[in-house]
Amino acid sequence: MKFTAAATVAFAASANAFAPATTGNRATQLNAMKDDFAKVGAAALAGAAIFGATMPAQAITKSELNQLSYLQVKGTGLANRCSEVIGEDTITPKGGSRIVDLCIEPKAWAVEEEIGKAGKTEKKFVNSKVMTRQTYTLEGIEGSIKTDGGVITFVEEEGIDYAPTTVQLPGGERVPFLFTVKELVAKGNGGAFKPGFQMGGDFSVPSYRTGLFLDPKGRGGTTGYDMAVALPGLQSGEEGDAELFKENNKTFDVGQGRIEMEVNKVNAEESEIGGVFVASQPGDTDMGSKVPKKILTKGIFYAKIQ
Repeated sequence: MKFTAAATVAFAASANAFAPATTGNRATQLNAMKDDFAKVGAAALAGAAIFGATMPAQAITKSELNQLSYLQVKGTGLANRCSEVIGEDTITPKGGSRIVDLCIEPKAWAVEEEIGKAGKTEKKFVNSKVMTRQTYTLEGIEGSIKTDGGVITFVEEEGIDYAPTTVQLPGGERVPFLFTVKELVAKGNGGAFKPGFQMGGDFSVPSYRTGLFLDPKGRGGTTGYDMAVALPGLQSGEEGDAELFKENNKTFDVGQGRIEMEVNKVNAEESEIGGVFVASQPGDTDMGSKVPKKILTKGIFYAKIQ
């Protein structure tokens, strides 16, 4: 009850912290995912602070961060933060331009759950608490920029574009997922980066586990036992094997997620952009044996135009 009450207060107080300005008639997935977050109260800075994310009081720019030594950064949480951008300029990318040093920092998480009430069940997004230490931010991502028909399209190519993350629901259940933007192709709504510019697209979500992972009974995708050695009688026949088929036959599942980003700060002198994002993706399937949960992530991003 205390967790739920704290969540309600924090999310209500910060519901508009990331709310971007409305632009034109662009009906994108951003608004749909924002609506999903609104159902649980869009968690932003205040909410993230209560639920364990380290939120230093003062923002820090990229130039300020570059002036710090390793020992000054060590143990402060700054390595898990995206830099802030100051300014409201406009940057028009030229041919051959690239987005580099893209940083994506989650601030809040919500997991879709079936909630029972008055004999009925319905799916709702539940506020969750991050359990992973400060290693869940994506960093150093880069890719090419294309301007077909005067519209910017970003194609992700490389970088630290995935981070194994675990969140915990109010009841104590923990939900692992691979926070990622692999193979992202994000299409914008204009030809220049400026406050209010939006871009979004789909990305691939690889399996949380790899083929070399062994479960507690020694079963794996590319190595290990073919079945649970302690239960041979249940797996020798067709009927018995069907019950444990998914547990025995590990698969490397690749799902699909979507991210919508909106620029709200642009520094033309430093060629920097910053803004907010909302992402939706499936969680871990335990290598094919479980149905993945839908996870919403919301936070900030930073990038440099090169």
